[in-house]
Amino acid sequence: MYLISYDITDNRIRGKIAKELSGYGQRVQYSVFECRITEQQYRELYQKLVILMQEEEEGNIRIYNICGKCEQKLCTIGIESREMALDKDELIII
Repeated sequence: MYLISYDITDNRIRGKIAKELSGYGQRVQYSVFECRITEQQYRELYQKLVILMQEEEEGNIRIYNICGKCEQKLCTIGIESREMALDKDELIII
């Protein structure tokens, strides 16, 4: 799984990035996506994001590779969206 977050000031580019990410993963917060994708899909997505960022003078995209063992330790504090809760085997809310 990859956790991808972005901080982009340009509305047009931010929208393009969000649209691209929605094709690869699920939005879990406004500018954060969880992407359960293959290594090949990751390479494709990475290249697309690099191209989109060439137009951006500010901001960044951060990508975290979350291993399967670490993903099992994922914890949410607060209320998740219904779609997120349905995707997980076990929902932990503190």
